[in-house]
Amino acid sequence: MGRVTERRKVIRIRDGAISSRPDTLVTEEPLEIRLNGKPLAITMRTPGDDFALAAGFLVSEGVLARQSDLLNIVYCAGATADGSNTYNVVDVKTAPGVAIPDITLERNVYTTSSCGLCGKASLDAVRTTTRWPIDDAPPLRIDPDLLASLPDRLRAAQQVFDRTGGLHAAALFTEDGELLDVREDVGRHNAVDKLVGRALQNANLPLSRVILLVSGRASFELAQKAVMAGIPVLAAVSAPSSLAVDLATETGLTLVGFLRGRSMNVYAGEHRLTLETATAPQS
Repeated sequence: MGRVTERRKVIRIRDGAISSRPDTLVTEEPLEIRLNGKPLAITMRTPGDDFALAAGFLVSEGVLARQSDLLNIVYCAGATADGSNTYNVVDVKTAPGVAIPDITLERNVYTTSSCGLCGKASLDAVRTTTRWPIDDAPPLRIDPDLLASLPDRLRAAQQVFDRTGGLHAAALFTEDGELLDVREDVGRHNAVDKLVGRALQNANLPLSRVILLVSGRASFELAQKAVMAGIPVLAAVSAPSSLAVDLATETGLTLVGFLRGRSMNVYAGEHRLTLETATAPQS
């Protein structure tokens, strides 16, 4: 099975001094996701948690919503011409009665480690109706200082990043700041899919009282993945996109960007933050 890291020779130049040494790099390999035997998507990912990744991807696609929707996930044997198993092709089998999308050339999706679902035929195709509308009743009340502490906790939990410096991460925290799960991947959308897929496998959907924190920016697809899993709060250490803000506003998702130190921007869903404790007095 593919490894998470690989070693490559590198020429180092430091203050004019030249040396040769091995360097540790994050592994990137394609994963083909099949649905009931039919090819559906290819994503570039870091090997590991492949079954969770596939399950989480299908949650975001509106195919799976609960543990009982999933019959099993297997690696496809004989994935190459010589019959060997590359562990880069998985087949997701749904339970009887689960409605699946019409898999056509237009519907087939190619995803990459950088842009995720950019291969969608149209924006409307991405706006899948969730079966887990955001419903945190009573609403979460999150202290901004608690949010400010989460990036350091995420960074401390990134084991592979420490060796490579080349991975994104996503983590789930409770409303009290307890770390529930963290996943790393060369693609931030894959890291989120791995979190959501593990939650589905453990019958923990919807994730109605958690905070999702992602490294990097908050794109539309990450906001969509949060909404599809019923997650009420999405925080990112970098900027959101305009479509992510629009989706958050439409669905009631709390969206926080530029979460760095004690600074942050709240783009939607500010009612979940105790802003009265952080608001400066008006002159």
